[in-house]
Amino acid sequence: MKNLTGNTLVIGAGGVSSAAVHKMAMNPQIFKKITLASRRKFKCEAIAEAVKKRTGVSIHTAEVDAMNVSAVVELIKGSGADLLVNLALPYQDLKLMDACLEAGIHYLDTANYEPEDEAKFEYHWQWAYQKRFAEAGLTAILGSGFDPGVTSVFATWLKKHKLDTISLIDVLDCNGGDNGKAFATNFNPEINIREVTADARHWENGDWVTSPAMTHKVAFDFPAVGTRNMYLMYHEELESLKTHFPEVKRARFWMTFGDAYINHVTVLQNIGMTSIEPVVHEGVEIVPLQFLKTVLPDPSDLGELTKGKTCIGDIATGQKDGKEHTFYIYNICDHEECYAEVGSQAVSYTTGVPAMIGAAQMITGTWLEPGVWNMEQLDPDGFMDMLNTQGLPWQVHELDGPVDF
Repeated sequence: MKNLTGNTLVIGAGGVSSAAVHKMAMNPQIFKKITLASRRKFKCEAIAEAVKKRTGVSIHTAEVDAMNVSAVVELIKGSGADLLVNLALPYQDLKLMDACLEAGIHYLDTANYEPEDEAKFEYHWQWAYQKRFAEAGLTAILGSGFDPGVTSVFATWLKKHKLDTISLIDVLDCNGGDNGKAFATNFNPEINIREVTADARHWENGDWVTSPAMTHKVAFDFPAVGTRNMYLMYHEELESLKTHFPEVKRARFWMTFGDAYINHVTVLQNIGMTSIEPVVHEGVEIVPLQFLKTVLPDPSDLGELTKGKTCIGDIATGQKDGKEHTFYIYNICDHEECYAEVGSQAVSYTTGVPAMIGAAQMITGTWLEPGVWNMEQLDPDGFMDMLNTQGLPWQVHELDGPVDF
């Protein structure tokens, strides 16, 4: 399949999108033309103005409803793009994949599909598109953020270069940043709270093990951050890792939260503010969680306020030449350095930069096999090289043995 033109359409205008578009503009030899579209065009224009100021690159902007397939198709054709980068909401994934198939362009996203009326994020809806994309000669790459995304590529890189098989894998996501707010989520509040309040699940010995949300807490000493409490959660890469690494006996996902965050979420959940079931307020139907999102700080506005570092990576145990080894592979990212570079805090940066890198792998033809693919199914080396040159350098260290949480 021939390389793409570098004419890229980005849908979504939040913090992740801002980081991704800035980094695209910083790589003009790959991204020849960038169009940024959202339901609220003024947000696209604000990002375009910031990109122009920082990089000197002009990007195009447009208004579109991502749930309107025909409108997206019209925008695709008008822009001439041959790649759509979906940085909108997860429940818009299928509509945007439909639009790509109709318009005949490639697709990439950072988060898997989640029904709007049910807190259930799984890949099977998007995996069902495999045959349609393959037959159309188009590529769809799922989850090109950090987790999922980089953490999956980390696992593939370990299996390619350090291990013959992986039996145990833990994904550890630590945000050691502080924005000074009493309560604020570091990415889309609606999606963040839906994830946090969902039952925890992990893969063990061929089956899912379920436990109540936020009940399994472990203290862990993160490089460059220090000791933080992390909680067992369900996260979408567990579904794809256990599928594409069938030898895995246990796969878990952990994320850090401070006590204040846990207390706020607990209270909000107890009073019904995290519900996604509509209620009638003074004759108007509203969804409590969507209202809560409206009154909470916008994560894209927190960049200037946030100090500290993130540390995200994998601890994987497996066999190499008949001997057991455990490796810890991770990235450390500084909130203030991210803001200085692209005007975003590190959580947006660590998702937006991998979206740009994944898109670059497609544009240059490295990742352009027809069909629908998760990150761990693809060759990791080019992606890993770009992490080091594009602001997300990684480290890998061998540990004395498996880590027992």
